[in-house]
Amino acid sequence: MQIASIGIDLGKTTFHLVALGERNKVLVRKKFSRATLLTYTANLPAS
Repeated sequence: MQIASIGIDLGKTTFHLVALGERNKVLVRKKFSRATLLTYTANLPAS
């Protein structure tokens, strides 16, 4: 299933990312530091 939308909770030092599929099913739920979030989102496939 492909990612339809992404939500990011911005914190001071950590960021929480949730990616939802087309039927609002949670596909990814992860906690990141600033550097790892930038790397992760840069490597996501373009839709």
